[in-house]
Amino acid sequence: MNASRGQKLISLLVVGAGVLSGCGKQSPEAPAMAVPSATAAATNASPSPASGPAFAKLQGKWLRPDGGYILEIRGAAPDGKLDAAYFNPKPIHVAKAEALRDGGSVKLFIELRDVNYPGSAYTLTYEQANDQLKGDYFQAALNQTFDVLFTRVQP
Repeated sequence: MNASRGQKLISLLVVGAGVLSGCGKQSPEAPAMAVPSATAAATNASPSPASGPAFAKLQGKWLRPDGGYILEIRGAAPDGKLDAAYFNPKPIHVAKAEALRDGGSVKLFIELRDVNYPGSAYTLTYEQANDQLKGDYFQAALNQTFDVLFTRVQP
């Protein structure tokens, strides 16, 4: 097999794997942000760690008005890892918290692991025009997903 034919075969395998990976439905037990494909990475359309002024606006206390839940974002590392806390009204352990830039949007993923929170997770987008966090909440104990909104209560 010559080098050109080998490169075409490798490219075909990579594209095929990408197509097949998109065919299955994501399990609700493990909600997560999309993993960038090889094509998206090549075109710079893949999510990247949030930073700069857009990320600084995420810091503060956020209220989910439908239940009084509080999400507090205290800071972030350059790689997008967030220092976050969650209260209902007592503290709930935050197992994972990260922010990513996806095109012009900043997205957050917050995973909770505690009593009555066995992997529940928020997948949120920061809406700069309204200064809100909007998205989905996967309630693992009920295996249900809800539309949610957080409003800023303290910068």
